[in-house]
Amino acid sequence: MDKNLLLTAIRASLEAGSEIMSVYTDPNADFEIEKKADNSPLTIADRKSHMVIAARLASTPYPVLSEEGKKIPVEERQSWNELWIVDPLDGTKEFIKRNGEFTVNIAYVKNGKPEAGVIYIPVKEELYFADSQYGAYKIEHITQLDSDETVDSLIGKAHRLPYQEEAQRSSFIIVASRSHLTPETEAYIEEMKQKHQEVETVSKGSSLKLCLIAEGKADVYPRFAPTMEWDTAAGHAIIRAMGKEVYQAGTQHPLVYNKEDLLNPWFIAE
Repeated sequence: MDKNLLLTAIRASLEAGSEIMSVYTDPNADFEIEKKADNSPLTIADRKSHMVIAARLASTPYPVLSEEGKKIPVEERQSWNELWIVDPLDGTKEFIKRNGEFTVNIAYVKNGKPEAGVIYIPVKEELYFADSQYGAYKIEHITQLDSDETVDSLIGKAHRLPYQEEAQRSSFIIVASRSHLTPETEAYIEEMKQKHQEVETVSKGSSLKLCLIAEGKADVYPRFAPTMEWDTAAGHAIIRAMGKEVYQAGTQHPLVYNKEDLLNPWFIAE
């Protein structure tokens, strides 16, 4: 995609991270936890992040499908060949627990494929960004962009992903959800233990699981529990850009986006 548009998404993620941290670090902050229709939690930080991102992305040619945005009729979405898919605060449960494992996710999707993505981890001040044309990158210790920053200048100070090759590890690493370890996932882990000499499991919240795959720090992320498109689109874009894929479980078909039903099927990222 156009590098200026990617830069807009990066800027939006950092500004959203700042809004989230203003709530997270306020000792007097009431997280004002509400329940959404699916009983998942929503906080003031989710809403603040959404507003910042929506305002930034309004300057681009593409519509926004956001977890915290209005429900958009499928008839309207079906005409969107290009769009942003956004999760303003992925890992709200982790945010409420104050364990730091939450992210801002922004993906650019074209014809159902995630072509570019940005994930920002506000607590760690770590930024992942990627485009299918020029690869995936990670920058540490970043909270804002200089006014003259470009994507090329960011690439110049970033690590290209993956930067930990599998050959550097002795064990096969499976990354699993911190909040959703299902019996099916446990069965998959047992199956992998039969195939690999040494198997290690790592638990993480939010899209950090996909980030571990992108970095080369884990081999596979099986997900046999519900996720929505905005949970995975940005991480999927980053994984695709560094040469891996997110497949529908039991098939060789990648996840697709802007479907009629925004619920993802079970998947395996590897």
